[in-house]
Amino acid sequence: EEEEEEEEEDLKRAPLLSCATWTSNLHNTRERASESLGRRAKSMFVSGLRGGKTCKGTTGPLKKTTKALSLSCKPVVQGVRTSAARTPRVNRSSRQKISAGAVRNQTAMSVQLSQDELKKQAAWKAVEYVKSGMKVGLGTGSTAAFAVARIGELLANGTLTDIVGVPTSVATQEQAASLNIPLATLDEVPKLDVAIDGADEVDPELNVVKGRGGALLREKMVEMASDSFVCIVDDTKLVDGLGGSKLAMPVEIVQFCWKYNLERLQNLPEVAGSEAKLRMDGDSPYVTDNSNYIVDLYFENPIKDSYAAAKAISELEGVVDHGLFLDMVTTCIIAAPDGVVVKEK
Repeated sequence: EEEEEEEEEDLKRAPLLSCATWTSNLHNTRERASESLGRRAKSMFVSGLRGGKTCKGTTGPLKKTTKALSLSCKPVVQGVRTSAARTPRVNRSSRQKISAGAVRNQTAMSVQLSQDELKKQAAWKAVEYVKSGMKVGLGTGSTAAFAVARIGELLANGTLTDIVGVPTSVATQEQAASLNIPLATLDEVPKLDVAIDGADEVDPELNVVKGRGGALLREKMVEMASDSFVCIVDDTKLVDGLGGSKLAMPVEIVQFCWKYNLERLQNLPEVAGSEAKLRMDGDSPYVTDNSNYIVDLYFENPIKDSYAAAKAISELEGVVDHGLFLDMVTTCIIAAPDGVVVKEK
């Protein structure tokens, strides 16, 4: 009895685990915990993490525990344990491993949520540039998606009216349509008031690299047709020079003789030092919304002259467009942990 009381006191002090984390960790440790649980695992009521959920199990031996925990979850008051709850007995070493796993999961979750929150802040700030009656270019990517969602929300509640959106990809078109945002193409609306889109890199002059999501051609067409281009990023996208992130700078090319154009890009003096790779989608080449391929250029050092590189790439027959968006951004909204910064061109 003393041992039981001691373990129950330990469990009261243990970190509260989310339903999903508890289930995963319990599955991994159930063999070690089986002797402790045995017939005592009659019922379980696992309290969630802060703002989490509680999952109510059913009676039965350990081999049914995982199945029981997969039953429907329902919200609970934050941080409350009920007196009727019976936490399954797990030996001390198993509890330590479960707790350590929970901490790692919580840390990874908080980092991801933090970056998403920064993107959302930048996107919402950008939507302040949208007024009723405007024709708006709708960007593509994880950051732009927050802006599209916000515009849909403001249209739904009546804050914005008479908006027409011009999407820059099939994915954005589908998202906007699901939010009942009225849509058009550049054929129907050749002049836009504002475009809102993210970027993969932003230099101090507000020149940007775009297109790692594969929509660079449509993005450039829509943003060139807009009176203003509001670029939204989190501070991880800031670089001293374009290409400085060492990640892809995309070039969209026709499928015809793609190896020929890849080799010409690789040997172009204006992008010397870069490595050209055909973008793949599994075992096949990645195909854009325009039925083209993409060659990604990877730089060890920032591009020496972005304007010269852009000109040289565009002059190659078979090149459709590239991800260097120069002198296009009019406003850049940068979300950082210490606040949102707005830079004007």
